[in-house]
Order: sequence, then C-alpha cells, then structure tokens
Amino acid sequence: MSSYDEVLKAVFPFLDGADLASCMAVCKQWREIAKDDYFWKCLCARRWPSICKRPNSFRVTYYKLYQTFRKRQQRQALLPPRLCFEDLEFFIDIWTEDKLMFSEVVPGPLLEAGIKNPPSGASEGIRLHLECPQYKMTLPVDPRFTVAFSQNLTVSVLVRRKDSNRVACIINNSLFGYTDRTSNRFMAYEYLDFSPLYPFTSNTRAWISLLFMDKDQNEGVIDVFGIEVDFCDAANSKEEVLWLLDMLDWK
Repeated sequence: MSSYDEVLKAVFPFLDGADLASCMAVCKQWREIAKDDYFWKCLCARRWPSICKRPNSFRVTYYKLYQTFRKRQQRQALLPPRLCFEDLEFFIDIWTEDKLMFSEVVPGPLLEAGIKNPPSGASEGIRLHLECPQYKMTLPVDPRFTVAFSQNLTVSVLVRRKDSNRVACIINNSLFGYTDRTSNRFMAYEYLDFSPLYPFTSNTRAWISLLFMDKDQNEGVIDVFGIEVDFCDAANSKEEVLWLLDMLDWK
C-alpha cells in the first residue's frame, strides 16, 4: 500500500458524508478507499452513536445505512387544493378598548393580490419584507388609521366558504403584543383550530400584522397602511395556504 493511500485513509475519517461521497467520484483509487465501511461507520457513530453499540446487527453496511437515512427526502408535490381564493371571504375586525378601528369583509382575491406598492414614506425594511419570496397575504388599509402602542388593540379574523356558507376562525380576539421594528409590523397570533379529521395537526399559528409608519415615534403612535396575514413556515406557498385553510374546523 502506497504512502498516498495511507494519507487518504488518515484524512477520510474526518470528512462529513457529503465530502466523503464526493471523494468517491474523484477517481477509481479514491472510490475504492472511500468505500471502506470503516469510514462510514465513523460517520454513523457521529450521527447515531447508539447504533454502533450493536456491531454486526444490521443487514446492510454502514455505508448503505448512512446513505439511506441521511438522504434528503424530496418534498412530495401537493395535490391541487380543493379551495381557491375566489371561494373565500375574510372578516377582519380590529378594536381598541372602546373603539372599532377597522372592520371589513375582504374578498379572497383582494387579499391574495396583496400590496403592490407601499406608500411614500414606508421604511426600507418593510419594503424588503413585502418583496421577500415568503408567501403572505396583504391588504392595503384605506382609509388609514392611527393607534398607539400603549393601547390595548385586539383583532379577530373569520373566513367564510362561499360554496357552502361555512365559517372558520383564524384569529379570535387576540391582542397585538409583538413589534418587529426591522419590518415595521405590529403583530398578534392565534393557534389554529383544525377539523377533527386532522387529529395530529396542532401548534400551527396564524399571524396578523399591522404594517405601519411611525407618526409620532416619541409618543409611540403609528400610522397603519396595511394588514398582513400569514402562517410562517407552516405554509410557504399559495397552495399550502389553501390546504391549511381547508383543514380548519369549519362550522
């Protein structure tokens, strides 16, 4: 065995799986060395230490074991959703302690279309947020309204299916209590109630945000020009949002 082979055998145990697999594609000599199951056992021992406590107890090699369970699973394409935004309308109500600040029935296509051009004076942070690829539903507020951070501000959002006249709750009287200053959003959330047909779906939050510009930063007064509804990482595309809405507990 050449000193060159010895060098490779000394280095390979320190590589991660992707690098070791790349080494197998360099040439025949590297492939023959990298195929040694000892190197793959080292990787398995770092990733799943307990499996190495039962040597010779698996029907496959450590190489095959690592290859199988470290393989990135491709996300299956979703079936076409059974809902579309044309089937939906959203009921959005926002209150302070003693005053109704916003109350609208919003057609689904309007919420889907979103805010194309933030108003003059909107911060760069909120412009970048609206332009980012993460899927979100936004609505321009016209006329705009002002509110102070010190006020108790609550929100409810219901959604109706026009095909069946059934209603589901997205957010129920939740308090705005989170401020994201990087993107000028005043936020509230609620855990979604899903149909009993989906018993293992839980802990998914709906967020609603007031998109604002500072009217009087010293007094904590904001000028609200838009509303955003999103489900964060639970739904990152139009199709995923529609499937998520379809799974709600419709009454």
